Amino acid sequence: MTRLLALLLVLAAAARPVDQPARVVVVLSADAAPYQQALAGLRRDLLATMPHATLDVVALHGDTAGVPDALRAIRGGGVPAALVVTLGTLATRTVIAEVHDIPIVAGMILNAAELHSTANATGVYLEYPVDVQLDWLRRLLPDTRRVGVLYHGDEGAQRVVDARRVAAFAGGAFTVVAIRVADPADLPDALAQLTNHADVLWSLNDPVIYNPETARSLLMFSLRNRIPLVGQSTAWVRAGALYALDRDYDDVGVQCAELVARILAGEAVGTLPPAPPRKVRYTLNRRTAAVLGFPLPDAVVRGAAEVVD
Repeated sequence: MTRLLALLLVLAAAARPVDQPARVVVVLSADAAPYQQALAGLRRDLLATMPHATLDVVALHGDTAGVPDALRAIRGGGVPAALVVTLGTLATRTVIAEVHDIPIVAGMILNAAELHSTANATGVYLEYPVDVQLDWLRRLLPDTRRVGVLYHGDEGAQRVVDARRVAAFAGGAFTVVAIRVADPADLPDALAQLTNHADVLWSLNDPVIYNPETARSLLMFSLRNRIPLVGQSTAWVRAGALYALDRDYDDVGVQCAELVARILAGEAVGTLPPAPPRKVRYTLNRRTAAVLGFPLPDAVVRGAAEVVD
């Protein structure tokens, strides 16, 4: 009954003409550039679509001490927010734990699992689907036949299943060589098993295996064995990975703004599933490519958002 009441309240809050003034509260997890870019895209697009809307931004600065201020802003002293936008995991987890009667649009979260079992929330997550990642791997490294991947938990295992499904649809153009790693201490042995059995090491969003502590081992393996590493972000490419897919954070903010406008125009949150970024950017390390002996076509270099020399 409580869940049904919350859903009815969310639907009532969303039933608002698009030109009617609406108060939107944005809760920002951190101050880093990607968050600011997403906020800028959100603000620009939403105010262009709904010029009478107001945006109140509450910054947590990476600290839960700001949560009470955020919740007060949402409730608004008698004028509660029509909708809440959360940018970042900290803001999202905080707000969905406390706010059940107001629609929530979440951005800058890793994956859709953050919003599971939350009837009043949707959003834009940062993790690209497996088929998108492998499609870009084959575009940038078209001669790849064996995609090596190390994974740790059940989420990683599911991504391996998805990757093998993509490989099957590709008609055997490539295979997925997957090794489960129970503990980071087992990483050297797992990497040794990939030697001579993989043409590329495709990294997953798995912080147990791919983190600042393991980065050196992964990058040294890549260089010693001439097996390029597909990194998790531009930071990995700057450290020596061959390339990484990255996001257009401004456009992530625009995607969030579009969801906000649709909800405030009357669409139910439950009919708008969380979505990945619609734009794909990639960063290349030309120095790493030279060391590995991987020539990069001019078109690939020109298409990169950033090239590390």
